[in-house]
Amino acid sequence: MADYNTYRTAQGVGTRRAVVDEGLRAYMNKVYGLMAVGMGVTAVAAYGISAAAVTPDGQLTGLGAAIYTSPLRWVIMFAPLLMVFAFGAAINRLSVSAATGIFYAFAALMGLSISSIFLVYTGVSIVQTFLVTAIAFAGLSLWGYTTKKDISGWGSFLIMGLIGLIVASIVNIFMQSPAMQFAISLIGVLIFAGLTAYDTQNIKNTYLQMAGSDADFIGKSAIMGALRLYLDFLNLFMFLLQFMGNRE
Repeated sequence: MADYNTYRTAQGVGTRRAVVDEGLRAYMNKVYGLMAVGMGVTAVAAYGISAAAVTPDGQLTGLGAAIYTSPLRWVIMFAPLLMVFAFGAAINRLSVSAATGIFYAFAALMGLSISSIFLVYTGVSIVQTFLVTAIAFAGLSLWGYTTKKDISGWGSFLIMGLIGLIVASIVNIFMQSPAMQFAISLIGVLIFAGLTAYDTQNIKNTYLQMAGSDADFIGKSAIMGALRLYLDFLNLFMFLLQFMGNRE
């Protein structure tokens, strides 16, 4: 009887573990799927806006002059950052469908913000950098997902580094120092490489902690996870582009 009870208990634990594993796979697939669609929206928006911003002979159109040379460019530059903070603060009051729509709207706004890369860098170098970023991101995220090492301690150092990076980037907008820009790009690659692994493990652990919660909460958590990985990928791409991109 004791052996039977032990077997039945082990069987129940195994069943629950299988359910959690299946739920985790579905959850991570949703996170990566949302992120991938967001990146697609950004790419289409960036390319479409850049194409509309110049004439066939390479001159800026009225739209191009407005978003690249007028004071409006400062609004476009900082609007995504403000939207991220507002989205994070409002996520609990939104439905899953509304939060998803806002995430895609943010991705489109980010496309507008970075659309100038198609005017600055060659298309070939942009594609090459994107592929390198995708390979690096996949490796880092896979490591963060599968490693048994607890890397939660990285969080405070990475966040402090990120804050310093943002401050330095804003300062260099006015200083225009090539040496400082090189240092910012190098540190940026390292920080977002670390954040990719850290965020992936954190997203996985968050699901394991909230497994069994209502679908609405899990859906919103997946969107926020997708947003974090989206930002990791995009920033890693932008910093690598400064090293690998060939200018027009």
